[in-house]
Amino acid sequence: MGAISERRASALWVTLLTAASTATTLALACATPFPALAALAAVHMRRRDGVALMLLAWLASQCVGFFLLGYPRDGSTLAWGFALGTAAVGSALAGYAALRALAYRAVAARLSLAYAASFTAYKGIIVVWALGLGGFHTAMAPDLLADQFVRNGVILIGLYGLYRLLVAAGVPAAPQPATSAV
Repeated sequence: MGAISERRASALWVTLLTAASTATTLALACATPFPALAALAAVHMRRRDGVALMLLAWLASQCVGFFLLGYPRDGSTLAWGFALGTAAVGSALAGYAALRALAYRAVAARLSLAYAASFTAYKGIIVVWALGLGGFHTAMAPDLLADQFVRNGVILIGLYGLYRLLVAAGVPAAPQPATSAV
């Protein structure tokens, strides 16, 4: 890999994308783009690193919410925080699984497939949690679903652009998942 080890490159990308996610979380008042991060991770990172990214981005979003945005510290809010964490990790795992199932070579096709799988899994897990925690009508509101799908898609494009820009500037690429070798 050259001047930097794969382990350090992985840690660097997890850190960089967590920071980008945190900035997005702050800009969108805690609407962390988990499906976008999951899709980018599935295409450009090993699964272990992608799951670490999702957990760190989730932790950062919880810190933003509770310490900067003043989220209430009640049982319902804490339960929803945990639910978001499971949905974040589930969305990444779905992105990796989709790419293993269909071996596309083109990056645009891989990102699209991973994004569709990640978004669907994320929302599916949220719906399951909403059945127990409440908020099912909000989780499945068509206008909110469409808005979230488009917003996360735009963020994915921005994150991919940031990734390509940093790699072009000399930042070593993240170690690739095994599925990218098809």
